[in-house]
Amino acid sequence: MSKIRKVDIRGFKSIYSTTIELGRVNCFIGANGAGKSNLLEALGVLGAAANGVVDDESLLRRGVRAGLPRLYKSSFATERTPAHIAIEVAGESNEYYGVSLLNPLDSPEPAWSYKTEVLSDGEREIVSAGIRSKKNLNKKAGLAALTLVDLEPTNPAAQLMQRLQEFAIYCPNTPTLRGIVPDQQSRAPVGLSGGQIAEGFAALRKHLDNGEEESTDILEQVLELIDWVADIQTTSHGTTLLSPKVPRTMLLLKFTDRFMNQNRNELTAYDASEGALYVIFTALLCLLPQAPHLLALDNLDQALNPRLLVRLISRLSGWLHFNDRDRQLLFTAHNPAALDGLDLSDPEIRLFVVERNSNGQTCVRRLEVTAELTSLNQQYPLSRLWLMGHLGGVPNV
Repeated sequence: MSKIRKVDIRGFKSIYSTTIELGRVNCFIGANGAGKSNLLEALGVLGAAANGVVDDESLLRRGVRAGLPRLYKSSFATERTPAHIAIEVAGESNEYYGVSLLNPLDSPEPAWSYKTEVLSDGEREIVSAGIRSKKNLNKKAGLAALTLVDLEPTNPAAQLMQRLQEFAIYCPNTPTLRGIVPDQQSRAPVGLSGGQIAEGFAALRKHLDNGEEESTDILEQVLELIDWVADIQTTSHGTTLLSPKVPRTMLLLKFTDRFMNQNRNELTAYDASEGALYVIFTALLCLLPQAPHLLALDNLDQALNPRLLVRLISRLSGWLHFNDRDRQLLFTAHNPAALDGLDLSDPEIRLFVVERNSNGQTCVRRLEVTAELTSLNQQYPLSRLWLMGHLGGVPNV
């Protein structure tokens, strides 16, 4: 299953027009409100379209904020409001999927209409743009999703559609990771807000329990990022580990603290450090074969110590590559330390600076490794260069 390489977005929220070329690990930095989350949500909208319908339910299922058409369509004082939103992606074999979507501003409907829809496997056009003009077609139902039953699973177009249909934006929060509030968007292998983390970890241990040295090393890499932990298991017996007043899920994470007395050194996610939970959640999404091949993590850096964040991000590429060389991750970050975990000499690890131009439109620029940047980086880490303003993507305050 080849990677998605090119993303074109036009007329979506703060993004009037932009093109991005993705790698395996893609980090987006920029000021608050620059449009980083909008980039992720555009892919979520395309994922819903690839699945056959674009409405609030299908968007929420992918971690996209539900909203009215007037909030989804670009609106700038210097530009005419576009009639439609257009989002397109292309893969490594020139396979291609794109849609333009319509919904009246004054009388919004529950589902968006497809103005155009194109699906190609790189050699032939499977769904063509003009087909949407036929009067007997339901314009709120995608046609490309229906063609998948006639395509071989190995067809590049089928694989592209599968990646898009699986795509989701994950944004965990501490109460959900602790298991004291339910995940509003539960899905396999973990919920979008961090639900099912215990079930996910049980699946990971089972997946890695194959006696192979590489699998053992991977589990050790996860555990070594949580310095107070001797071991992590899962249990359905939490009577002695939790107060009866605390809400609990059927399966619990059980941490063994290596510094505590052995007769009382076990605790659950409810009492563990939140940083440990965020590390585990990220590892599950990268390592579980059931996780989407294309996924996004909004604010990956939350709740993490800067040094831990550097170590975690330095592991992402290897973890993604462990099961499948074509897995892809997009993530946003505000902590400068995130940049120091990126090996930009690897062409599959990419850093994008997101900014608003003088008209308020979101612009995305990949930070290339130039001789000037290399020279500066020999004196200062990327985190410092970002704070000093050398990379852009800082608020004008």
